[in-house]
Amino acid sequence: MKTAGETRSERKNRDIIEAATASFLSGGYDGTSMEEIATRAGVSKQTVYKHFSDKETLFGEVVLSTATQANDIVESVTTLLSESNFINGGLQQLARRLMAILMNDEILKLRRLIIANADRMPQLGRSWYEKGFERMMASMASCFQKLTSRGLLQTADPDLAASHFFGMLLWIPMNEAMFTGNSNRRSQAELERHADVTVEVFLVTYGVRSK
Repeated sequence: MKTAGETRSERKNRDIIEAATASFLSGGYDGTSMEEIATRAGVSKQTVYKHFSDKETLFGEVVLSTATQANDIVESVTTLLSESNFINGGLQQLARRLMAILMNDEILKLRRLIIANADRMPQLGRSWYEKGFERMMASMASCFQKLTSRGLLQTADPDLAASHFFGMLLWIPMNEAMFTGNSNRRSQAELERHADVTVEVFLVTYGVRSK
């Protein structure tokens, strides 16, 4: 579907990236050809090469296109960890939202692909990490610092606190999904319960105790 103000070239570029995403996620990097991508996109192989010089470049565009999801998460962090939202359960809402986004089937498949090709394309993995997870951590630490200065948390090291939060939240569910595949994943109810308990444990250590 053409979006408002989108040129013909921009639409083809988007169609190719969408087709490439589907192809890479289903067949892996080595199992995907530019010809297959062209067929999925409904364009000629020549058109694909006109927009992207080679398969590695196109794969890079697919990976970095997910940066918009990181932007959504960073926005959620700053919104839900504002003083008023934090007091009204913002940390729990954030934990549940992070689980929903980061445990998405497509994100997990893409994460596996990036790891599988980390030695071949190390800079791509580094860029994905910096624009995604590292930005989320920095945003979380910044919010924890502000909440601490207002007496709502007690974090001597906000960066370490953010690391603890993400670690407790994602370590088991994400590794479980990464190593066992997407067909036997936890239910939404299980993921939400895990998120809620993570917040409870986090606040035992970093929450402000009533006097």
